[in-house]
Amino acid sequence: MNYGFLKVAAATPKIQVGNCMYNADEIIKLIKEANDQKVSMIVFPELSITGYTCEDLFLQDSLLDMAKKALLKIVKETEDMEMVSIVGLPLVFNGVLYNVAAVVCKGEILGFVPKSIIPNYSEFYESRHFTSGVDIYGYVDPGDPGDEQEAWFSTNMLFKCTSMPEFVFGVEICEDLWAPMSPSIRLALAGATVIANLSASNETTGKMDYRKKLVSMQSAKCLCGYIYANAGEGESTTDVVFPGHNLIAENGRIIAESKRFEKGMIVSYLDLQKIANERRRIKSFATKDQDKYTTIEFDIDVSNITGFDRKIDSMPFVPKSGKDRDDRCEEIITIQAMGLKKRMEHTNCKCAVVGISGGLDSTLALLATANAFDRLGLDRKNIIAVTMPGFGTTDRTYTNAVSLINSIGATFKEISIVDGVTQHFKDINHDLDNHDVTYENGQARYRTLLLMDLANKYNGLVIGTGDLSELALGWATYNGDHMSMYGVNGGIPKTLIRHLVRFYADTCDDKGLSDVLKDVLDTPVSPELLPPEDGKISQKTEDLVGPYELHDFFLYYALRFGFSPEKVYFLACHAFAKPNEVKGSEAYDKEVILKWLKVFYRRFFAQQFKRSCLPDGPKVGSVAVSPRGDLRMPSDAVAKEWLDRLEKIDI
Repeated sequence: MNYGFLKVAAATPKIQVGNCMYNADEIIKLIKEANDQKVSMIVFPELSITGYTCEDLFLQDSLLDMAKKALLKIVKETEDMEMVSIVGLPLVFNGVLYNVAAVVCKGEILGFVPKSIIPNYSEFYESRHFTSGVDIYGYVDPGDPGDEQEAWFSTNMLFKCTSMPEFVFGVEICEDLWAPMSPSIRLALAGATVIANLSASNETTGKMDYRKKLVSMQSAKCLCGYIYANAGEGESTTDVVFPGHNLIAENGRIIAESKRFEKGMIVSYLDLQKIANERRRIKSFATKDQDKYTTIEFDIDVSNITGFDRKIDSMPFVPKSGKDRDDRCEEIITIQAMGLKKRMEHTNCKCAVVGISGGLDSTLALLATANAFDRLGLDRKNIIAVTMPGFGTTDRTYTNAVSLINSIGATFKEISIVDGVTQHFKDINHDLDNHDVTYENGQARYRTLLLMDLANKYNGLVIGTGDLSELALGWATYNGDHMSMYGVNGGIPKTLIRHLVRFYADTCDDKGLSDVLKDVLDTPVSPELLPPEDGKISQKTEDLVGPYELHDFFLYYALRFGFSPEKVYFLACHAFAKPNEVKGSEAYDKEVILKWLKVFYRRFFAQQFKRSCLPDGPKVGSVAVSPRGDLRMPSDAVAKEWLDRLEKIDI
């Protein structure tokens, strides 16, 4: 299976201006190199067969005739290759000269796409030689003696792969991208999932960043893969220099980029299944005008992935660079605080009640609450921070909870649940030595009862501490820690919570608070509902439900893009093949990944009833499980189809 991945390339040959046969040979070399790498589609720069900087040589019959012969040579020498090649050349059609892209596949010219927008400003004087191809169409004879093949000539053309329905591409040329109404917009709306751009964009100071933003944004707007091939070395430097700056983008993200002023090729995988799923999900992207486009079908072998080397981030919720992480953390804490601020203003509450366990989630909830109080101009003493030690509480978590509350400046309140829960177990005739689910959940519900009643007493709101990862797995006691009056952490996955707390520890300018936060980060994740062993935590969450870094990965790709279990497994195996030292993720064997992926799907389906009645809370990222927003899922849906697919995986 290829899981919707398509291997593509953008290439810049070293050319000689006006030497078409030499340029064709250089193009063929790169096509063969791409073919050896199992590339399915390669894009070359604008007018790559002749060179973009031929100027008035474009008016010479000799150049135009040789350009066609060079194209036919490329067609002939690549006829045994399972790939699409797109090259640029000048072409006369009905007595008019056009700047065109020739689409070549397996010994056939599938079509000629003329440039729509002809620049005529600053250093560009294309209208001296070329005419816009808008509304021009018909058949072109490529001119091979004895060959009666004709190729369609039009800007309104889509190319569709019969063996991979998601692979539909369109072509635009250089300035077409820079125009307010780019052809790629209409091509995408008509069904193109990939846009090829043959470009000759010269370099000036600051232009590289602008070009990257333009390509990135166009791929985002069009929900497409975008392959941008730029002219480079060999072009005339009479007045300008071309950088050979090639880019491959997908849905707003640059996934491959060449170094400037170097010839050669960049290669990457586009995830066309992701693109198709995004278009299906985002209803504002409405396909239209398909009937105005001629669809040219072709067939190449894209059945298998070989040498899959696309970087798959093991922690998709966590930004890569330190600066981006810091910015994201500050942004998220602000979103949490602003959400709570509005709720407190609306309810006219001057008090908040937070249960503090000494763990990550309650720590972040308290930090967000303090931030909201600062924005409201309220005294932090109006935050009633309650620690409720029970049968499983350890000295470490208790000490951290107390220190954290005091460092924040909240009102400290301690209520042991031991006597109350013991009496409750007597009331329901439950053996205190029977450490089953009743034993665990009884403690969680009793704690929630205390928090709710304290909120009534102080006219305050109970602030929820449960996070997105726990909600996805249902790792919460129904009507226990599952319930609150406002859940500030409900949109944040566990892997990101760690970085949020770390960010606060590094930026708070309070050594005492920083030390406490760092110790909280080093504490194993645990509900602490079972008695300690030798004073240490005996119940570690990740031993029971699996590593959160795996579950967050599964959650991201299963919910954000709707991928099949097989594809989620495939991606996870690549993402976790090696540890990510920057973000702190581990490496996992395929057997381990498959084991926990089955657990994820079982729990995700079985625990939907808890998510169906979640308290309010702010959405933070692109994945959320609120029944009022992102996840409208029946509580009694079954996981059989998903689990059956996983059972068929051969490790």
